[in-house]
Amino acid sequence: MQLLVIGSGGREHALAWKLARSPHVNRLFIAPGNGGTQEIAQNVPISASDIPAIVAFAHKERIDLTVVGPEVPLVDGLVDALAQAGLRAFGPTQAAAQLEGSKAFAKRFMLDEGIPTAQAAIFRDYPSAQAHIRQVKLPVVVKASGLAAGKGVIICSTRKEAKTALRQIMVDRVFGEAGDEVVIEDCLQGEEVSLLAFCDGKTVAPMLPARDYKRVGDGDQGPNTGGMGGYAPSPYLPLQLASEIVERVLQPTLEGMRKRGTPYVGVLYAGLMLTQDGPRVLEFNCRFGDPETQSLLPLLESDLVQILLACIEGRLDQTPVRWGGDHAVCVVLASEGYPGSYPNGREITGLEQATRTSVVFHAGTKKQDGKLVTAGGRVLAVTTIAPTLAQARAQTYAAVEPIHFEGMHYRRDIAQ
Repeated sequence: MQLLVIGSGGREHALAWKLARSPHVNRLFIAPGNGGTQEIAQNVPISASDIPAIVAFAHKERIDLTVVGPEVPLVDGLVDALAQAGLRAFGPTQAAAQLEGSKAFAKRFMLDEGIPTAQAAIFRDYPSAQAHIRQVKLPVVVKASGLAAGKGVIICSTRKEAKTALRQIMVDRVFGEAGDEVVIEDCLQGEEVSLLAFCDGKTVAPMLPARDYKRVGDGDQGPNTGGMGGYAPSPYLPLQLASEIVERVLQPTLEGMRKRGTPYVGVLYAGLMLTQDGPRVLEFNCRFGDPETQSLLPLLESDLVQILLACIEGRLDQTPVRWGGDHAVCVVLASEGYPGSYPNGREITGLEQATRTSVVFHAGTKKQDGKLVTAGGRVLAVTTIAPTLAQARAQTYAAVEPIHFEGMHYRRDIAQ
């Protein structure tokens, strides 16, 4: 088979790394890829958001399966466009991807379907949202409804912080069109976990529970990021509780989407808070998580290509999804200034030593004048597998030690 992966981050490197191990794959492309993916696939200089160019390339190269990594092309309808051209793609349609593309849609959907989530109010006009902030219970969460690269969620401890967040989103437009609509919701307390699942429109096959770290600094300090690391499986989500989440969250989501005439096929990601009152959904994502994928895929024993095809063909209930018994820890190495503005072009060294014990997934890297340099906010994700979580953690941080680029920073408390 000839496969095409869409995207350029650490998640896409992990997808390509896993797909390349399938005996069914004889040629693998990635568009646009990065400085690490070119070691295992052929990078194609097409933007992940250029839907006509992707469709044309897939048609020309007779691609058997396109695997879409990022959320933006899914929300923009890439899977629909490929289907209209008679090409197979893994991921939800544009209508189904609204679960991530619009937090307002997702919140209304969950409330309609009785899926446990925080109480919330949704606004499109600034004065009404301001009035709500004046009387809302604190702490509160203010969310830009649209896509904001994982950064459009602001947790506010005071009314002043909430008013500032609202002004940044709706007036200053720091997240652009994502701030056309806002969701203001109760702030839930508890342990945060992620449960991702393969879906074929009717069947749910959950992955191992994972934990990711959104805040930039140790002890969950600082602004939200796209993710600074994580681990799997999470001890906070035992089998019984995971089964409850499948029954109360994931399966009802599939049934609700099918009922609306928009069946959900792809990866469904539920970001959850384990509260005193039980699990509550914080958000849905319509694709593999980043950096959860870098922890999860090294633990997957089944052939990923076979699972993706089973989802597309509606036979997931007949396809085994097997996981290993080890633990994985992933630490993200970020550029100076991230998640704000950051420099590019800084040389990266020490990877050869790190890859002796760990897998290093590239995110924001490129080759320049024969050297590997930084080309993004999140630069690398170092992942190690070991029999225990403590061993995986220690080995991951040991592998991080020899890696260097100017201004590099990372959290030192992942899986602590």
